[in-house]
Amino acid sequence: MSEFNGLGGHAYGYKPPPSLGEECKESLLATLEKQIIPRLLNVQHFFSSDQTPNPPAPAAELPEFQAFTQHCLKNDSLHANEVVDALIAGGTPQEHIFLALIAPAARHLGVLWEQDLCDFTQVTCGLAIMHQMIYRLGYESPASTHEQDDKERVMLACAPGSQHFLGLTIVADFFRKAGADVVLEISSTESELLRAVANEWFDVVGISVALDAQLSTLPSLIAHLRKSSGNPKVRVVLGGPIFSIKTLSPMSLGADAILTDARDAVGAVKRLIRGSSAR
Repeated sequence: MSEFNGLGGHAYGYKPPPSLGEECKESLLATLEKQIIPRLLNVQHFFSSDQTPNPPAPAAELPEFQAFTQHCLKNDSLHANEVVDALIAGGTPQEHIFLALIAPAARHLGVLWEQDLCDFTQVTCGLAIMHQMIYRLGYESPASTHEQDDKERVMLACAPGSQHFLGLTIVADFFRKAGADVVLEISSTESELLRAVANEWFDVVGISVALDAQLSTLPSLIAHLRKSSGNPKVRVVLGGPIFSIKTLSPMSLGADAILTDARDAVGAVKRLIRGSSAR
């Protein structure tokens, strides 16, 4: 039995060795440092073309920082949004909310995780709330250009309705070690996933599926991902716990492949990309 079921799910009955927890921690911290926080701090959105392109010095944390962070840790999106609503109503500029509330909160989650003061679920749920806040405030990542000699760009995400990021984080690390540029997308809704694929170029989008109930919505989700993608030849692959107990054809779901072993996923995805480029 493989350690992971394709993209993101632990195999049933499998208990990761103690060292795997450290690998998860390292992978999540790398995601925080190299992906989430840089996106949160993508301050180019805050300035018009006639202003300085240099980012400002880090802003002092707002007094509401601690309360906002705790709401995110508790997966309390309602109260987290109420904090932001109150700041906006009080006249706090949105860019200041971004730099002095959301960005330091993301950093703080990383510190708490590194010091074993919160668990993986708290961190991922907290980051999901912050990610949603980015879209709410209108600071989406700009569309990126794609060069022919770029390394492979892969987006990995859970199917809407799930947040099983533990195995997905490790799978992302497999791809990074193989030289791919990986985005671990923590969006929790279809609309956010569609924005993500529209804003950046991806060669492959990998969706991890955990629940039987999610299968019926996959064909529609995949069709919308292809339509929204900035890459007209984007490949969509599936994986996750559900495919260890159900044998399905990727064609029946609108996907290019179903990957059930994370160790084989990297090579399979590279072959898909090469096949797409040859067309």
